[in-house]
Amino acid sequence: MDPEYFKSHEMCWGTLGTVRPFSNFHPDRDVIEIQTALEKKDAMTLVKILTNRTNAQRQVIAKTFQEITQKDLSAGVKKALAGDLEILLLELLMTPLEYEAYRLQQAMVGIGTDEETLLEILCTRSRQQLQEISAAYKQLYKTDLEKELKGETSGDFTKLVLALLNKQDVAGWVQRDIESLSASLSGKKADTGPWIDILTSRDTDHLNKVLMGLELEKGQMVAQALEKNFTGDFRLGLQVLVQCIQSPYVYLAKRLTTTKTQIMQRIMVSHSEEDLLCIRAAYLKLTGTSLYTALQKQFKGDHLQALLAICRSED
Repeated sequence: MDPEYFKSHEMCWGTLGTVRPFSNFHPDRDVIEIQTALEKKDAMTLVKILTNRTNAQRQVIAKTFQEITQKDLSAGVKKALAGDLEILLLELLMTPLEYEAYRLQQAMVGIGTDEETLLEILCTRSRQQLQEISAAYKQLYKTDLEKELKGETSGDFTKLVLALLNKQDVAGWVQRDIESLSASLSGKKADTGPWIDILTSRDTDHLNKVLMGLELEKGQMVAQALEKNFTGDFRLGLQVLVQCIQSPYVYLAKRLTTTKTQIMQRIMVSHSEEDLLCIRAAYLKLTGTSLYTALQKQFKGDHLQALLAICRSED
């Protein structure tokens, strides 16, 4: 990144996100710069501003843009840009709840379902967040998220997905839960019920104790037990859920090792203000390479500069 970019754009620190509130924020000035950049199709100016403002600040910019120009900012970006950079900047202009709803919709639209993206969101978001995302989904797409998930999944996988969407907070005894999960694996065919009930209704500390106790009792890693006893989408669901219970940052770092632009971009945007620093640290430990360096090997041009700005710095 251009060192002048950092000199001229002061940042506020203090969260686990990489995108922080821009301290000298003047939306009217940003709008004038953006208006000129859209007319000239100056992608770098758009990147410089939109990746260095928080989502809340971008919403103010979009509102101010509408008031000053009587035009929609997203429509302007669509007209001025194309390709991956256009998609990225449009995603940055969505509110966080709209964005998660959009990601879920995109995972289900068209032929086939992107089960892992559904699982990623359902496993890493809290009950309250999922309720808010469901409300945003209904407002945007005029249909119930739960109904859509039912239509896109089947069998035990449907039960797991709906239990994740409607997470409960039920107190449990660690030893009793260990015994229930252990017993579920003892028969000829594994019983899916206890896995769904327990793993979607206890807090993370409790579940980590349960999973550790199960490994001691069974003499094998939970991942091995899942591989041996379950199949298909349900197995994938439990694998993702267990990884997210043990370390959501490691799971998301693994997702970022994919070469799929869409997956990398959407995780980075989704977590840029929450915990991307933690995901970056997990990525470095997992791969031996920083995310900042990995992006430079895979992407180029203005799109690369935008992703680097969201990633923010080398580790």
